[in-house]
Amino acid sequence: MDIREIQLYLHLCDTLHFARTAEQMHVSPSTLSRALQRLEQQAGCRLLERDNRSVRLTRGGEEFRRFAAETLAGWQQLRSRLDPNQQQLRGLLNLYCSVTAAYSHLPALLDRFRREHPLVEIVLNTGDAANAMAEVQQNRADIAIAALQDPFPDSLHFAPMDTIPLTVIGPQIPCRVRELLEESEIPWDRLPFIVPEHGPGRKRIDNWFKAMGIGANIYAKVSGHEAIVSMVALGCGVSVSPEVVVQHSPMRDRIALLPSPVAIPPFELGCCCKAKRRDDPLIAAFLAAIGSAK
Repeated sequence: MDIREIQLYLHLCDTLHFARTAEQMHVSPSTLSRALQRLEQQAGCRLLERDNRSVRLTRGGEEFRRFAAETLAGWQQLRSRLDPNQQQLRGLLNLYCSVTAAYSHLPALLDRFRREHPLVEIVLNTGDAANAMAEVQQNRADIAIAALQDPFPDSLHFAPMDTIPLTVIGPQIPCRVRELLEESEIPWDRLPFIVPEHGPGRKRIDNWFKAMGIGANIYAKVSGHEAIVSMVALGCGVSVSPEVVVQHSPMRDRIALLPSPVAIPPFELGCCCKAKRRDDPLIAAFLAAIGSAK
């Protein structure tokens, strides 16, 4: 099989968008379609199903994706053994993100990066998303997945990845908080609230309190949205949380999404690094992997 066609296929598996893959891989749409047809002929099955609105992998396509990734990795390792002096990125890249981001956004990003740069060693540390920028500023991480803050430090560079909606959450289990939520009009000023200790999440909920015109009854200040979701699920109070955290929480079946009387601006999620280091080869390559996902 042609290695270039395998690269095209793996990129298409990431984007599930023919025009985007063609543009980013610098081929024509017809060239991409012919490459896919040849791979399907060689595999003996349909790899992708597509209609006017969507593209999805078939079961055979998922199997072939794993084969293609292993084949490309093996080819790159072989090239490295045959020609140790070839110019391939090597080194260590320290990443920082929340536990949720390690599930929701990092895997696809690392898949793309490691296919192109298999010799780079990744070190991942997880923690409170509110500490992400500080990890970079204090040189404990080269790159961190973080929500864009306002104001954003001039010393940092931010590469946007996704928009993350926020929602008001409450407990599903029978408890005093649930009784208050089931009143004909929710008594927001009487509800106990679980809030972040600091960071963009704290700023969002403080602004929400102001927009609601309530003096918040703060039950607890907690580090990390994952812990906040758990406390809400246990009936300790209500909070404002990123929807993606609720979706990936093991407590999600015990959480109720509540309608907010006022709009809550979403987070802009991205990767941040020191501005003066954005052209470092390892960091630039990682930021390029973000760009290829759009």
